[in-house]
Amino acid sequence: MSCPKLSTWAAKSMDFRSPTFLQDHIKATLAFYTPNAFDPSGGFNHYFRDDGSVYNPHHRHLVSSTRFVFNHAMAARYFGDSQHLDMARHGLDYLASHHDDGHGFLWTLHDGQPEDRTMHCYGHAFVIVAASTAMLAGIDTRAMLQRAFDIMETQFWQPQHGLYADEASAAFARQSEYRGQNANMHACEAMLWAYEATSERVYLNRAYTLASNICQRQARLADGMIWEHYTDDWQIDWDYNRDNPKHLFRPWGFQPGHHTEWAKLLCILYRFRPEPWMLTRAQQLFNVAISVAWDPERGGLYYGFAPDLSICDDDKYFWVQAESFAAAACLYQHTQLPEYLDWYDKIWQYSWQHMVDRKYGAWYRILNANNQKYSDEKSPAGKTDYHTMGACYESLRALNASPIPAR
Repeated sequence: MSCPKLSTWAAKSMDFRSPTFLQDHIKATLAFYTPNAFDPSGGFNHYFRDDGSVYNPHHRHLVSSTRFVFNHAMAARYFGDSQHLDMARHGLDYLASHHDDGHGFLWTLHDGQPEDRTMHCYGHAFVIVAASTAMLAGIDTRAMLQRAFDIMETQFWQPQHGLYADEASAAFARQSEYRGQNANMHACEAMLWAYEATSERVYLNRAYTLASNICQRQARLADGMIWEHYTDDWQIDWDYNRDNPKHLFRPWGFQPGHHTEWAKLLCILYRFRPEPWMLTRAQQLFNVAISVAWDPERGGLYYGFAPDLSICDDDKYFWVQAESFAAAACLYQHTQLPEYLDWYDKIWQYSWQHMVDRKYGAWYRILNANNQKYSDEKSPAGKTDYHTMGACYESLRALNASPIPAR
C-alpha cells in the first residue's frame, strides 16, 4: 500500500534527529536495493527504476561497484547482520575479479567485459572507501586498500602541487591535463576512512594535505569558494564544461553540495587532528552554499551557481541535500550553534517531503526546480544511495546517538 504524501506540517512534526528515525531510514533504503541488486553471476545490478526493478542488467560502473560494498559493509558493522557481510564480500570479489585489470581499476564494464579502460583517481578513491569500510566490518581487505593507495601514489599523486591528478588512459599510458577538485575531495574522504580502518598516520596526513590545499590554497583563487576545474598547473579553468553544466561528474559552476561535503569532511578531520582553521572554513563553506543555493520558496538546495552567484542549474539532487544535512549535524557537534540544528531539520523536512520515496524506498535522484521528477529512473549507475545512508551514519555519530566508535 502506498504512503500518502506528507503535508509540510507532518514533515515538521517528525524528529529527524532521533536515532530510531535515522536507523529505520537506513534499513528502509537498504531494503529498496537488496531484493534486486544482487547478481549471482557477480557483483550487483546498477540500474533501478522507482519500483526497484532493474532496467539494465548488463552494465557495471566502478563507482556503483564500490559504493555497494560501502553500503553493505556499513550495515554489517552497524546492525551486525551477516547477510550484509556476505553482500560486501560478494562486491569485493567482483572488484578484484572484474574491475582490476592488473594495471588499475576499470571505469566501466559491459556483460563482465572491459568497456571503458580509463583510469580515474575518483574511482580508485572509492576502492579505498570500499576496502576500508569492509575492513571496519571485519573483512580482511588490507591488500586491496594498499593496492589502490599505491596506484594513486604512483600514478596520480603530484607532490609539487600536493594534490592528485584526475585521469589517465588505459594502463596509465598517458595522463590527462585535466585537474579537478572532486577527485581530491573523495580522496580526502577515502584517506579518512583508511585512517579509521588502520590507524596509520600516512592516511591522516594525506587527508590533511588534501583538505588544506583545496579548502585553503585553491579556494583563495575563487574568493574563498571552491571551483571544480583546473589546468594542469592547478590554475582555475573558468570555461571547462561551460557548455555542459549538467555533466554527471564535472559540471560547470560552483557546487553547493561540494561546499557542504567539504564542510563535513573538515569536521571529520577536526576529530582526529583539530586545528581552528578547519571549523572556520567548514562554517564558511556551509554558509555560502546555504545562502546562495537554498530555494526560499520551494525548499531544497539548487545544484550549481555561477561566479556571479546566479543559479546556473536549478535542479535539486538527492546527494546535495544529504551531504548538507550531514554537514549541519557535524557543524553542530563541534560548534554547538543551534543554527546548524535548525538547518539540519530544515533540509530534512524538505527531503522527507519531496526527495524520499516512501512508497518504494530510497531517494529520487533528481527533481526540477518545482520539485517534480524527470523520469522513473531512480538509480542509474553511480547512485546507490551511498550519500543518503552515509549522511545518516554521520548524523548518528555527530548527534552522539551512535554505538559505532566515532571516527
